[in-house]
Amino acid sequence: MTRKVLVTGASRALAARFARSLAADPEFEVIGVDLIPPRDDLGLASFVRADIRSPAVGRVVEARGVDTVVHMAVTSAPAGAVGRQSSEVAKEINVIGTLQLLAACQRVPSVRKLVVQSSVSVYGASPRDPASFTEDDSARVSPRTGFGKDTIEIESYVRGFARRRPDVVVTTLRLAALMGATVDSRIARYLALPVVPRVLGFDARLQFLHPDDAVGALEHAVREDVPGTFNVAAPDVVTLGQALRRMGRPTVGVPRGSASSVASLFRGWRGADFSADQIDALTYGRVMDTSRFAAAGFVPTRSSADALAEFVAASRPGLLSAERVEGAVGAVTRFARGVEERAGRA
Repeated sequence: MTRKVLVTGASRALAARFARSLAADPEFEVIGVDLIPPRDDLGLASFVRADIRSPAVGRVVEARGVDTVVHMAVTSAPAGAVGRQSSEVAKEINVIGTLQLLAACQRVPSVRKLVVQSSVSVYGASPRDPASFTEDDSARVSPRTGFGKDTIEIESYVRGFARRRPDVVVTTLRLAALMGATVDSRIARYLALPVVPRVLGFDARLQFLHPDDAVGALEHAVREDVPGTFNVAAPDVVTLGQALRRMGRPTVGVPRGSASSVASLFRGWRGADFSADQIDALTYGRVMDTSRFAAAGFVPTRSSADALAEFVAASRPGLLSAERVEGAVGAVTRFARGVEERAGRA
């Protein structure tokens, strides 16, 4: 029997990629839902324009006889929204949208599985953090700004839903920062800045997740019954310094000071609109223990280093990239040899 899967946030790149991949399997009928039509190809998946903040999403779930809901509409920056508007719209989509979706899932008896895309942001970032967070750990310093706070709130609603509908398999996936050739995110834009501001005295440890592995993790949760909360990331770690050297980006050191003042500096650079919590993550680092999801049957195929290498290869080389440094060294060498040859002929 064909399984009917509803994917929220279908206008976002990762959700579209997931819907397209899952719909290629004839075992699944995939319905993408979003307020904005997707720019990316959904393949064999259908699309319904609906706002998850309204009861309309419940009508879609019921009318289509959906048995699996994959909630991927959690966002930190909705398209077209800026500044305070961005935070307010994101809050509505994340919190009110999740509440409406969960109400629909609770009401419609056909729903038997719920998969929620959460984020590493639930752990915050501070100098008191453990070497790696397990799923049972909580933030040592709670996130102070929108997205991190929203993810914590969303997960609490999801746990409440799981208690009210024990017959539904509920899986929450805390994804690491995506990294790869096609990724457009705040961390990707930050690493691609021509000159990168970074906090003096710190070299944050970073984990990445390739979009292919993010799709694989979501598909694993849909295909298999893996109830619970899971960290999803490549198990290896790269430091911020290593990432910047591979990108060939020169850096400018800034004093740590307060997170808000550093965040204001970052916002001065085009395309790098960072919150105080994100600056903390780039200062102190943040690493997740991924052994629980590995035991549940999923291990990423790409390492953090592999995902970063793909992004570096697709990016414009920086001033200090190996390619440009080798070119400069070669030019200097050729110039020196030319001087020697002319001196020898004189």
